[in-house]
Amino acid sequence: MADSAPSEISWPGGIAGLFHSAFPADARRVILARMARAFGQGVWQVDFALYLHALGWGAPAIGALYTSALAVNAFATAVMGPLVDRHGSRAFLLSFEVAQMAAALLAFFSTTAAALVAATLVAGYGRGANGAAGPFAPAEQAWLSHSLPARRWGEGLSLNTALAVAGMGFGALAAALPALWAGDAIQAQDYRWLFLLPLLGALLGCALLWRAHETRAAPNDDGTPRAPAPLTAEQRSNLWRLSAVNGLNGLGIGLVGPLMAYWFLLKFGAGPEKIGTIMALGFFLTTALALGAGRLSTRLGVVETVARLRLAGLGLLLLIPLMPMFWLAAVFYVLRMAINRGTVGPRQALALSLLPPERRGLAAMTNSLSMQVPRAFGPLVAGIFFHYHWLILPFVLATILQGAYILLFRHYFRRWDPSDE
Repeated sequence: MADSAPSEISWPGGIAGLFHSAFPADARRVILARMARAFGQGVWQVDFALYLHALGWGAPAIGALYTSALAVNAFATAVMGPLVDRHGSRAFLLSFEVAQMAAALLAFFSTTAAALVAATLVAGYGRGANGAAGPFAPAEQAWLSHSLPARRWGEGLSLNTALAVAGMGFGALAAALPALWAGDAIQAQDYRWLFLLPLLGALLGCALLWRAHETRAAPNDDGTPRAPAPLTAEQRSNLWRLSAVNGLNGLGIGLVGPLMAYWFLLKFGAGPEKIGTIMALGFFLTTALALGAGRLSTRLGVVETVARLRLAGLGLLLLIPLMPMFWLAAVFYVLRMAINRGTVGPRQALALSLLPPERRGLAAMTNSLSMQVPRAFGPLVAGIFFHYHWLILPFVLATILQGAYILLFRHYFRRWDPSDE
C-alpha cells in the first residue's frame, strides 16, 4: 500500500486522540505494538542488572554487557535505516518482534553467560530502548511519518513515546514481583520467570503489526517505488550537525541512564520493590509530560520545547547523586527522567523534517544512531566508576555533556522547526 501522507488530520489531544475515528487505524496498531513491547522492556530496565548481580556478575562485567548490547543495537539501526527507505517498515518490525520472542525463551531456559549475552544482544535487556531509541526506531518513525501531516509529527510521535513509557511503567511495577514471592531473600532464580513477560508482549505486538497495513511515500507515475533522492549539501550539513549534537546527548545518557537501577542498589542498597516503584512513577510522569510536550510543540515549536524542557532537567541531574536519602534521590530522578524522555517525540519530529519523505528512514536512522554509538560507551565507563565507588562523577560528566547539547541543538535547528510548516 503506497500513498502520500494526508494534508490534514484532526483528532483531539492526549491518549483519547489515539482512539478517535480520524486517527489512522494502522498508525494506532503500530503505537499499541510499541506499548506492548515496552512492557517487557520496563521489567528488565529495573531487574536485569539486579539479576546479573544475583548471578555473581561484577560491575565492570555488567557495564561491558550493556555496552555490547548498545553497540549491536547501533549496528542494527544503521542497517535498518536505508533498508526501510527501499523496502518499507512492516517486515522489519515483525522480524524484531520474533527476535524478542526468541531472546526471551533463551534467557528463560538458561542462566549461562553465553545464553544471557546472546539474549541481551538481541533484546537489549536493561537498556530501556522502548522509552527512547532502539533498532526498531527508523522503521517505526518512517511508518508513522507517512501517516501523519508534518505539522502534527511532534504531537503524534509524542503520543507514540507516551504510550511506550506507559508500557514501561507497568513493566516496572511488575518488576517488583520477585520481592512479593521471595521477600528480602531474593535469589537469581526468582527473577527468571519474568522473561515470560517480554515474550507475551512480543506476541501481542506481533499480532497487532500483522493486521496493520503500511502507508509509504507516493510512488512514481508508473507505480514503481520512488527512489531516494540524492541529498543536497544543506541536507548533508544538517545531518552532520544533528549527529554531532546527538553524540553529546548520547554519551551523557549512557553514563547515567542504563545503570541507574544498579546505582540505587550500590548507593542505598535498594531492592526491586523500591527501584521498580520509583521507575514506574518516572515512566507514568513521562507519559503525561510527553503528551504535554507534543501539545506544547504546536505552540512554542519543536526546538524551543526541547530546549526549555531539557534545560529544566539539567539541574535535577546534578542533584540526584548529592541526596543523602533514597527517596530524595528518587524524587529528583523521577522528575529528571520525565523531563528528559518527554522530549523524545519532538526531537524525532525535528530529525524527520530535515529530509524529504523518501529519506525518512535515513533521517530516523541518523537521529537514533548518532545517540546510540556514543551512548554505548557510557555503561562501560560507568561500570568502572562504580567498581571504585565513584558514584558522583558520572552525573557531573553527564551534566556537562547535556548542557552543551542543549545550547548547540537550539543554535543549529531553530530555523528547521517542522511545526512551522
